[in-house]
Amino acid sequence: MPIRWKEETIVFETFREADVWADALANEIYGRTINGYCTPDYKIACALTFYLALVPEFRVQTAEIPFEDLTYYQVWVEIVELHA
Repeated sequence: MPIRWKEETIVFETFREADVWADALANEIYGRTINGYCTPDYKIACALTFYLALVPEFRVQTAEIPFEDLTYYQVWVEIVELHA
């Protein structure tokens, strides 16, 4: 399944702001409108990873991508079928 990315350049000052943002992003991934997110804010990537890891059907993947003088953080999910 190809990754449908959402990419933004917003960087928050506090972890609380990033956590609220990541919670909203997780809802988009739960709804399967996207399955990957790319950001220069490690706080968003960290919080999003933890939200997504709570879903048993999600295998959460992460990557750090250096680009010029920034590092971008990617978080995406692979969906697996759980058998009863």
